[in-house]
Amino acid sequence: MKQIFKKSLITLTCSTFLFLTACNNSHDDYIGVSPNKTFLSEAAYKFPGLDEAASIKVMTYNMKNVLGKTAEATAMVLFPKVIQPADGYRVVVWEHGTLGNADNCAPTNNVLGSRFKDPLAKSLLAAGYVIVAPDYEGMGTRGIHPYLHLESEAKSAIAAVQAAQDHYGKLLNKQWMSIGQSQGGQASIGTAQYANTDVNYKGAVAGAPASSLDTIIFKVAPAALNDAEAKELAAGATLEFRAKSGSINAYATLLSYAAFAAVGIKAVDPRFEYRDIFAAQRSGDIAALAEGTTGENGLCLDSANSDTQPEDSIRYRFTQDIVAFLKANPDKKLMDYPGLDQKAFEQSTQIKQFLKNSQPGEVKIDKPILIIQGTADMSVPYPVTKAMFDAMKAKGSNVEFLPVLNATHTGAIVEKNKEAVEFIQKYMKAN
Repeated sequence: MKQIFKKSLITLTCSTFLFLTACNNSHDDYIGVSPNKTFLSEAAYKFPGLDEAASIKVMTYNMKNVLGKTAEATAMVLFPKVIQPADGYRVVVWEHGTLGNADNCAPTNNVLGSRFKDPLAKSLLAAGYVIVAPDYEGMGTRGIHPYLHLESEAKSAIAAVQAAQDHYGKLLNKQWMSIGQSQGGQASIGTAQYANTDVNYKGAVAGAPASSLDTIIFKVAPAALNDAEAKELAAGATLEFRAKSGSINAYATLLSYAAFAAVGIKAVDPRFEYRDIFAAQRSGDIAALAEGTTGENGLCLDSANSDTQPEDSIRYRFTQDIVAFLKANPDKKLMDYPGLDQKAFEQSTQIKQFLKNSQPGEVKIDKPILIIQGTADMSVPYPVTKAMFDAMKAKGSNVEFLPVLNATHTGAIVEKNKEAVEFIQKYMKAN
């Protein structure tokens, strides 16, 4: 398999984005990870920590971005209280799920997420692993986050590990693995792909990995949402109930993913007019909130202050607009809401490239991978992940599949935390 930082990729990047900037092999073009250019600085994490963590730092480091240029990125580094092994701590990279495109969505700028903190982070720290948790390119640092861009996510993780190793030296062993959920599950598989030739990389865990967004939105979701809506209506469910935890919330979540993807394409191609793929001004205007006025100040998937400022959330905005649409049009159904324009979506060359860039598992991966998937997942439906797993097996990838009966999108990896940690311990013992 090709090395991820080969000059051929730089050449491809230059030819693809010639209209943006001139490319060459000058000092300003950061190619791969370099010992004297990876780690930049470190600061204390300003939010509450974990009892199991001896320290939590925010590391700033260099990576290669989607345009092949040097870009600063940030990551949390969590050290355990467990005594350091003689040959150094092993590293587990946590790759987070969908949060948004903007800087204020970055994990380093927020309290520790519940799906990461408990039980996973506590389990890994208690076992004696160091955790490196990258924000990803463009989150917490300059630039728009290229949401679901597989190579960008992988390089965010790979460069973060290299920077941590360069900075901490013998405190860290060279061995490392990755784990993530949703967007992070997709990113973890991407990391396995781009680190496939790294002898120190030992494998990946992927919970409900994002894939085939077009299939989910236009083929799988409509039938599932129509079925859920019919059951809700038959049971007399109110719009408010459906908006909180039912079909309306599920559809708003999918539209939020689409908005982040559309805005994220601008990191690759600033000319992209993402409003064109939405079916009405109302949905396009909500999608634009993911970008904000600068690309750095957009709204996140959920509000950090959901009790007092719920409107600071893309999912909330879509949810409320869908409810308003259904109230104003009592004869309409959920899928009548003018979300995405399927024809415009499918005809867009930028969307086609995005779908190619975001699909995990398209090449054979030798590193061991565990996929954990809930059967009741309405964000990344079970059939989509199962089809991806089957395709990966057909390519000869070293992949296992763990279905979780009746588990939801965020619930599966939490329910199977023990199995996830055991998988990591199997292929990379903490000491």
